[in-house]
Amino acid sequence: MIISDIRTQLLSVPFTDPPKTGFLTLEKIDLLVVEVETDSGVVGTGHLHPLAGGMRTLETCIHEMLKPLLIGAEIGEAAGGVEALWQKMWQATFIQGRMGITVMAMSALDIALWDAVGRGRGQPLWRLWGGRSDPLPVYGSGCYRGLGHDGMIEKAERFVAQGYSAIKMQVAHLFSHDEDVANVRDMRAALGDEIQIMVDVNQGWTADEAIAVGRRLDDFGIAWLEEPVMADDFDGYHRIADAIETPIVGGENHFTHHDLKPFFASRKIPILQPDIMRGGYSELRVIAEHAQAAGLKIAPHMFPELSSHLNASIPNPSWLETMGWYDHLWVEAIPVENGTMTPPDRPGHGMDFKPELLRDFPYRD
Repeated sequence: MIISDIRTQLLSVPFTDPPKTGFLTLEKIDLLVVEVETDSGVVGTGHLHPLAGGMRTLETCIHEMLKPLLIGAEIGEAAGGVEALWQKMWQATFIQGRMGITVMAMSALDIALWDAVGRGRGQPLWRLWGGRSDPLPVYGSGCYRGLGHDGMIEKAERFVAQGYSAIKMQVAHLFSHDEDVANVRDMRAALGDEIQIMVDVNQGWTADEAIAVGRRLDDFGIAWLEEPVMADDFDGYHRIADAIETPIVGGENHFTHHDLKPFFASRKIPILQPDIMRGGYSELRVIAEHAQAAGLKIAPHMFPELSSHLNASIPNPSWLETMGWYDHLWVEAIPVENGTMTPPDRPGHGMDFKPELLRDFPYRD
């Protein structure tokens, strides 16, 4: 297949239940949608939900820097496939920087390219990658700190009532250390010992704070402590992992496998959480390979509909994360049943936005 056109569209779609993260104000789902069309008429789609702006900058990056590299290029295996196009974009953007905007723009295109390949061959991506369509475990994320003590517990109890065996709550930013400990303690008391509890700091502590609070949280048998410090504080991550019993996880704010090399080397972060916006399918598959070699598992950040194909086709999957943010956007959403999600059997990644969204919800700054 030859790439004949690349189109983008910016959208702002209302949330059904706006998240109360406590450190980001998210009133609408701002989406950058990318379409890659081939000379055979196949169209693959990708998208970004950057959370903190940069929508027009990302769109400009696609059209100014990346589209000229891809128009007329072949996607087929004989030409090295999508991975070769990733490398072409990677090599062409080193001057502007290999993290941030350029990689996010590349990732949207990479998702669309893989979708086109799957649709062109009439196969879902997990099957192209030698995977299985077994149900995958999902944890209920969205017990936001902005809901407060009672609200976080009530949200978690709704997840459990729906069949989830694991939930994620938030700490830091809005709470004192004593309040954080009390919130986790009371969540454990409310849910009992059979439900796994993940705790997300969203980079809200220093390493010293994380050690001090983390040692207190060890008493409650939590599944992991997520992003306790800023993403580039690798020394802090490793020092915390050595100091507390609870596993430390992270990776959603790291770009490509290059950014994660300290974790591969140390093997102290047992579960990595790469974000498909920071590497696309091509890099997430590379990350999974490096993680497998280091004895680490993969629990992708958000985007469970897309990430289900990855987890279904790698030997080291952990959890998928769902907040239900995008369920109302799809022509056919993927349901979570008894705490599991089955990757779609439709060609490509199998996810299509409702046509009326593209018509009725244009992006506004």
